[in-house]
Amino acid sequence: MSSKHSEITPEIINLADKSFEKSIIDNELFVQYDVKRGLRDLNGRGVLTGLTHISDVRANKIVDGEQIPLPGELFYRGYNVKDLVKGFTEEERFGFEEITYLLLFGELPTNSQLDSFKEILADYRSLPTGFVRDIIMKAPSKDMMNTLARSVLTLYSYDDRADDTSLPNVLRQCLQLIALFPEFAIYGYQAYSHYHDGNSLFIHRPNPKLSTAENILSLLRADSKYTPLEAKLLDLALVLHMEHGGGNNSTFTTHVVTSTLTDTYSAIAAAIGSLKGPRHGGANIKVVQMFEEMKKEVADWDDDEQISEYLRKILHKEAFDHQGLIYGVGHAIYSTSDPRAQVFKSYVEMLSKEKGIEKEFGLYSKVEELAPKIIASERKMYKGVCINVDFYSGFVYDMLGLPSELFTPMFAIARIVGWSAHRLEELSNNGKIIRPAYKPIMEDQKYIPMYKR
Repeated sequence: MSSKHSEITPEIINLADKSFEKSIIDNELFVQYDVKRGLRDLNGRGVLTGLTHISDVRANKIVDGEQIPLPGELFYRGYNVKDLVKGFTEEERFGFEEITYLLLFGELPTNSQLDSFKEILADYRSLPTGFVRDIIMKAPSKDMMNTLARSVLTLYSYDDRADDTSLPNVLRQCLQLIALFPEFAIYGYQAYSHYHDGNSLFIHRPNPKLSTAENILSLLRADSKYTPLEAKLLDLALVLHMEHGGGNNSTFTTHVVTSTLTDTYSAIAAAIGSLKGPRHGGANIKVVQMFEEMKKEVADWDDDEQISEYLRKILHKEAFDHQGLIYGVGHAIYSTSDPRAQVFKSYVEMLSKEKGIEKEFGLYSKVEELAPKIIASERKMYKGVCINVDFYSGFVYDMLGLPSELFTPMFAIARIVGWSAHRLEELSNNGKIIRPAYKPIMEDQKYIPMYKR
């Protein structure tokens, strides 16, 4: 597209203003008609729109009609994530493939089942002939989520059964996408980095003997080297991000689009578009950027008052991006604690020691302690706040040497598992097309012919 077509002209601005003026809805009307804006009530509870076997997010209980906050818990197919993580980390094995099997098939695999499943994923890690050259290398996008979506949609053209929505075929497609997402994202980044930044171009093939986390680090680095702790922590990050209930925006998008009986590639591309949004998948980048500025502005990283003063400036829109948000703190469901962040923290500390940056980890820990108290004192709140998984995930990716362009794609590489499980669940139940209601509030107009206007 030419720069002329990218220009926002005064005429476009005027038309946009007109559209904005006619689009605004009085907030009082949402209360008057009892509309749950964003499908959530004032306490942040989601409106019930479906049932699922796949996962459960628990953060409160109702006592005498009142919502009581509890420490957050996350369950995959009925198993507490903390127990699952403890199982594969204590036994010194990678968890991504094992928990993928659990989410897709509803039970933990035996050793032989897991070995067979790993072989299936390894076989699916090969891209069609010429795909990297003809699709990924041509016109690389500066945004890797767009690259990911384009690759997914293009794969439709290589599939002889692209529109077949039978469960065996959809499972095949989902397994291929789970296997290929790391290559789509990393090759896309390498192509853009080469053509736009002049960096050396290298393309490594995935190793069928390596885990998903190991392959990601091997594909990304010129020398393909990584430490056991780096691979272990990336594997943990993928497991903690792979699923979070049917109501999160991208997973709900998967349900909505799947309910139309469209093809797998279209449904997953729609979910990618949802995750790309900074309100959903891009928060970890903001956390890292916020801390980079904080490290410059706060002289003493051990001084609670200096840190608190800077955090208040953020809330007052006087610092960082002037949006008034402390990124990585707060969640739509969790108010006491995010179990993913709790599981993550001890491993993050270990990696910070390996990298020799314990001081940065100390600053993160200080903000984790201080930010919820400051937010509670500064803002009228319906529920408490705690750090969420994004608070530490960006720091981890930064320590692993991942470019910020790949932070959100890493989320997608994990979440494709949850999307796949929910797509299979939606198709299995053969439900109706999802169509929520919107109440029209416009006034009837009398048509005036153009010659009289």
